[in-house]
Amino acid sequence: MPALVKGAEAPDFELMTDKGTLFRLSDQKGSPVVLFFYPQDDTEGCTIENLEFSAEAPEFERLGVKLLGISPDSVDAHCAFRDKYALGVTLAADPERKAVEAYGLWGQKHTFGRDYIGLIRTSFLIDRDGNIAEIWPVTRIKNHAGKVLEAVKAMAAA
Repeated sequence: MPALVKGAEAPDFELMTDKGTLFRLSDQKGSPVVLFFYPQDDTEGCTIENLEFSAEAPEFERLGVKLLGISPDSVDAHCAFRDKYALGVTLAADPERKAVEAYGLWGQKHTFGRDYIGLIRTSFLIDRDGNIAEIWPVTRIKNHAGKVLEAVKAMAAA
């Protein structure tokens, strides 16, 4: 599968969320969406990322942008993670990696001196027409949510 690029139509998917609802990307047309793909609930980096997006969630909402965190974890794992940290973002379960693979994010990783296959942490800004407006391969987790928010504000001002 070729890598996704800015301007391309975002791959559609539907996943169950921690709120007990089905999230279908194509149903969101008319509103921008931030998809942030992360490897695993309740791990250090993923917790930091989710807490930062949760802290910024009211500002994303004020700008009319929907936030969705996606990982291969189950809905039950998402609910436990959400409750443990009082997260304020919607989490989508992708244990079959349908969205993960549609976005080309399952592959070779190198962390802490070892190579393995897993989810490649990446965020996407989907515009109101359903196209990819921005892609962030996440190499530094701290302050990532703030960088995404700044891009959303720039898009809103344009």
